[in-house]
Amino acid sequence: MPQLRDAAARGTALVIGCGALARELVEVTATLPGVDVACLTPDLHNRPGGIPGAVRARIHEARRDGYERIFVAYADCGTGGLLDPVLASEGVERLPGAHCYEFFAGSPMFAAMAADEPGTFWLTDFLARNFERLVIRGLGIDRHPELLSTYFAHYTRVVFLSQTDDPDLLVLARRAADRLGLAFEHRPTGVANLAAPILAFAARGARDGAPN
Repeated sequence: MPQLRDAAARGTALVIGCGALARELVEVTATLPGVDVACLTPDLHNRPGGIPGAVRARIHEARRDGYERIFVAYADCGTGGLLDPVLASEGVERLPGAHCYEFFAGSPMFAAMAADEPGTFWLTDFLARNFERLVIRGLGIDRHPELLSTYFAHYTRVVFLSQTDDPDLLVLARRAADRLGLAFEHRPTGVANLAAPILAFAARGARDGAPN
């Protein structure tokens, strides 16, 4: 997990992100001077009700550490709209959209794909890499194989939204689709749609230096 740098070397801005985005956030911010990254545990993926409180606590910690500007690299991410009031009260913005699938693909493309086939199970690089842990073991399918047909009765395909050109991850994603007995599609997305709002946040800080 990306960690804060030594106090003397810290920047003035902090991106607080989901641990499932850690690799991508490090890549996006690598060339942004004065912008640090801190990630919360990706296990919040499986208990999104804990995201608003965890984000608020991390914002307060960041401010105690002296960060003047903060950006939250979460979408709504299953909080049912509960994250936005927290961010509004803290005066902090977040990534647009409902979840990582939407901001990786871009809202228009995601909406089109979802409308084309509502019974889609989405994978990102992180989820392809951690499919066994988060899906098979996380949902108890390893212990109760009969649950697979219950959980996935209404799914027809797996769509892998890949952030990198990694043949090993493509193999893992195809293997996940086979494990679920679903058709497979691969849609490379890269990280441009994730990067755009973070780059805009950094640019505003460089331009006017206003605290968030």
